[in-house]
Order: sequence, then C-alpha cells, then structure tokens
Amino acid sequence: MDKLALFGGRPVRETFLPYGSQWVDEEDIEAVTKILRSPFLTQGPEIDKFEQAIADISGARYAVAFSNGTAALHGACFAAGIEPGDEVITSPLTFVASSNCVLYQGGTPIFADVDERTYLLDIAKVRERITPRTKALIPVDFAGQPVDMRAYKNLSKEYNLVYIQDAAHSLGASFSGDPVGAVADMTMFSFHPVKPVTTAEGGVIVTNSEEFYEKLRLFRSHGITRDASKLEMEAEGPWYYEMQSLGYNYRMTDLQAVLGSSQLAKLEQFIERRREIAKRYDEAFVELEELGLLRRPYQHLYSKSGWHLYVIQLGLDRLTADRRTVFEALRAENIGVNVHYIPIYRQPYYQRLGYPLGTCPKTDAVYERMITLPLFPKMSKQDICDVILAVKKVVGYFSESN
Repeated sequence: MDKLALFGGRPVRETFLPYGSQWVDEEDIEAVTKILRSPFLTQGPEIDKFEQAIADISGARYAVAFSNGTAALHGACFAAGIEPGDEVITSPLTFVASSNCVLYQGGTPIFADVDERTYLLDIAKVRERITPRTKALIPVDFAGQPVDMRAYKNLSKEYNLVYIQDAAHSLGASFSGDPVGAVADMTMFSFHPVKPVTTAEGGVIVTNSEEFYEKLRLFRSHGITRDASKLEMEAEGPWYYEMQSLGYNYRMTDLQAVLGSSQLAKLEQFIERRREIAKRYDEAFVELEELGLLRRPYQHLYSKSGWHLYVIQLGLDRLTADRRTVFEALRAENIGVNVHYIPIYRQPYYQRLGYPLGTCPKTDAVYERMITLPLFPKMSKQDICDVILAVKKVVGYFSESN
C-alpha cells in the first residue's frame, strides 16, 4: 500500500482538482462580449429570451429570472404568501437558503428527516410534520436527483399547501417522465458556477400559475410596475410608475441571461457527461461497497438524475479512521472533496432560534459519513482516474482488514 500524502507520501496528482467547476467556452465568451457592445446591459431583451428557454426546458408556462437562486426562493415564498405564524416544511440536508427564504418572510422553517439512501426528504416524515399552521412545502432535489414530484403535488393538494420545489441541483432531470419544473406550483433553478449551467450568479422560478408569475415579476423589481392595465391610480403621464408592494432589486442582468442562454444550448451534453462520470465511479467503487467500506449514491427507479454531485457514505464501522481523517487524506492527495451539507439546524444561527440538535436522526447519521467527490463536465479521463485511485488508496489504507 502506497504511503498516503497525508503522512508524507507522494500525492496521486500534482495539481488540486475541485469538486465542481463551470465550463465556459469561446461561444459563451463571444455571446457576453456582444452584450457588452449592445445598448442593454440590464433590463433588456436577453432576459425574456432566457426565461422562455428555461420555461421550454422545464415544461412550465412561465419563468421569472432573479439575480441568484436565494433571491428566487425568497420570491417564491413571497408569492406563496408566507408570513409570520406560517410554517414551511423543508429538508435539513441542504444549503441554508432552502430554509432562510422562509425566515425572510417571517415564517418558521420546519425540518423533516431524509431518506438515508437518496438523501431526499422522506415524504412520510413530511406528512407527520404537517399542522394547521403549515402553509407550504419546500422539498429539495439532492445532488441532481428529483423528489417524487407527483407525490408532493398530491400531498400539497390534500392539505391545501403551496408546493415549492428547490431544484437548484436538477435542471434537465426528470421523475417518471415529468421534467423538473412541470409539476410543482413553483420550482427554483440555480445557475451558480457549479450548477448544471451557469450565469455566474443567477436563479429562476418557473410556474404554471399566472397569479404567482405576476407576483414574482413585481417582487424582483422593487414592487414597481409600469403596466397601464395594472395601475391602481390614474397615470399622471407617460413617465408614471407605481410601487404596489414592498419588493426588492433582485433583477438578473442581460450579461447573465445571455451567458445562460449560451450555456443552455449545451445542457444535454453537460448532463450526459455527468452521467458518464457517475457511471464510471459506480463501476470503480462496487467492490468497496461490497466490502462495506463505502456506500455509492442510490438512484430511484423512476428518477433520471442530473448528477450535480456524487456523494458517498463511508463505512466507518469498517475503517480505522474517522470521516475528518479520510477527508483530509483525500485533500492531501489533491482531490478536492467536500461535504454537502451540514444539517441546517446545526448552524449557530438556527441554534439561537431554538432548533434542537438531533432534530432529524437519519440526517445526522448520513451527514457524519458523507463525502462529496469531484464531478463536473470538464473533467478529463485522467481527472476521473485520479479520483478513483485516490479513493481506493485512502479507503484501502484505512480498511480494518489491512
């Protein structure tokens, strides 16, 4: 067994490989350059083009672009009418924006436990958390794998709840043939550089509801409208506009939108490459799984994942090291592993709000064993081989059988 780089050995690779990265090519750069030479850097025609493209991909009637995914989630909670006294059930195993958006509106996030195989919200646990104060559900698509959208739609109808799907990871994915975005009352996509496509920063809400669509458009632009058909008072002149609600400046720029449109042309190519890498990992790690040294990501039979992340669980009962040591050993090999995510209720801010530790025991158990491996379309064959070699090297070194 080769000596680990953590203990002074030679690392698997000489340069650091991040867990995720964008793939921006010359077509993308040219598209952005054209906008820089155009009359509109923001509030121009590229926004509408990008929104229409996202709506087409997701199977939704409407799309509203925002400056980032967190702003988009905030807009969804506003459109859903979340206010003080309302509860919204969501996952604890996600980025903090999935629940912060509820706090922004004065609501109370309620965390339900996850399925320990898929890391998705356990819908049976969600049902147990519903009370007369529940206003909405925000299930989260994890690592590119969508939730059972029809099941959540039925549950939301049963209790008269608004169903907001946090699909930051899953643009282009589907469940039982339904594209992500076609079923929920509102669905959020994110365009951060590590996501399926990027606009640098950016987000969007898709919906089939005209009512939500109009509220979202107003909310992202200071609560202001110039539409003569929607004015509450008589226009004083052609310059007239009205602030009709307390909105925010959450607008996307044309620079972001045109980059997004250019990237969307490559979405299928990007997702197919992600699936190829995930398959290669699956094949390489099957023996380690059979030995109980790690667990590969589980995919639901009806899910077609976008493979945003590849998350393994360590078989800590069969290893002589804890998760932190394995993590640091892989980093020393120049493999940029990460952990997605620290359960939200463990965060100091949420602790001060009174969320107890141990709120979701399965979430805690999964979190304590999770490590995210690099996975992004621009990875080379050598990059993939390096990740596989490093995982086998480190996990093998700490195997109790050695």
